[in-house]
Amino acid sequence: MSSPCLFCRIINGEIPAKKLYEDDEVFAFWDISPQAPTHFLVIPKKHLSGPGAIAGEDEALIGKLIRIGAQLAKENGAEQCRLVMNNGAEAGQTVFHLHLHVLGGRTLSWPPG
Repeated sequence: MSSPCLFCRIINGEIPAKKLYEDDEVFAFWDISPQAPTHFLVIPKKHLSGPGAIAGEDEALIGKLIRIGAQLAKENGAEQCRLVMNNGAEAGQTVFHLHLHVLGGRTLSWPPG
């Protein structure tokens, strides 16, 4: 049975994505609507609806998302980058599966929103 979650469907191979990285816990792929020259997402394979759903048992997994994001940024020419997680619709979250945006490849302004 297909999951209604877009990112779960990408992980399961039901929807194509330009994959950067995959292991037993983490999946990373290029964003289809990039906001910077380098823009990809790093997601846990475990479905978590967003940062507010992180439990103590998920702390190592979240650390891994950040480590993999930074590693992939460096490998893709964006060692200096921004790591972003949105928590809820008012914060800009549109897919309710926890995901880390990694943006770089140009000077990023602040504040972002």
